[in-house]
Amino acid sequence: MARVTISLDSDLAIEVMLLTGTRSPQDAVELVVRDYLAAGRRTEARTGDAADAHRVGEERRTPQEG
Repeated sequence: MARVTISLDSDLAIEVMLLTGTRSPQDAVELVVRDYLAAGRRTEARTGDAADAHRVGEERRTPQEG
């Protein structure tokens, strides 16, 4: 997998390290990004995607009374 280098404010990096409980800023940021992506996948799994639009887009017809 290719790697990239990103510059962050030191306060931001320290805060992320404290939240994740890691000693390396690189590991901390990687954990946060992986968690963010996993949360997006969980949301898609619950709500569906564009291919599932046909299920929620149509209103169900109710029989007319009378």
